Amino acid sequence: MKKIIPILLIVSVLFYVSSCEKDDICVDGDTPLMVIGFFDFADTTLVKNVPSIRIRNIDIDSILTNSSFSDRSESPDSLQVPLRSTATTTMYQIISESADDEETELETGNIDTLTISYELGEAFVSRACGFVTNYNNISVTLTEGAENWIQDIKVVQPNVENTNTIHVKIFH
Repeated sequence: MKKIIPILLIVSVLFYVSSCEKDDICVDGDTPLMVIGFFDFADTTLVKNVPSIRIRNIDIDSILTNSSFSDRSESPDSLQVPLRSTATTTMYQIISESADDEETELETGNIDTLTISYELGEAFVSRACGFVTNYNNISVTLTEGAENWIQDIKVVQPNVENTNTIHVKIFH
């Protein structure tokens, strides 16, 4: 009987330990951002910074300019921007040489408007993370204006599944 009790104790401990589950912690479950790179129009292989850039989201549903996404970064050569996961179009104003007029408190600088269209897709990441939204077949159009600072746009990666590479190149 004395030998059976330790054996039962060991078996019950093993049974208890084997019934535990792993903790479900999500580390890879973020919807990816679209990466925009800025390049020189004359030499398309050269990265070119944009002076005092600001990006503002345009809420298509209310036709009002929404919040500032990037509050005047000094001179980035690339930016990561979120796309709407509840629609198939996102619009941004990208403002070069952004500043505030002290008298009118309005935005100054060269404002170009981009419309980004895409198809929504879902990808299962894990049980802990669930699904993330991916953006497929993206296309970018520039609203033409008299003083556009953006000269050309090229989609180099049409599917936004991660933020490891540049998806769109803007030449200026």
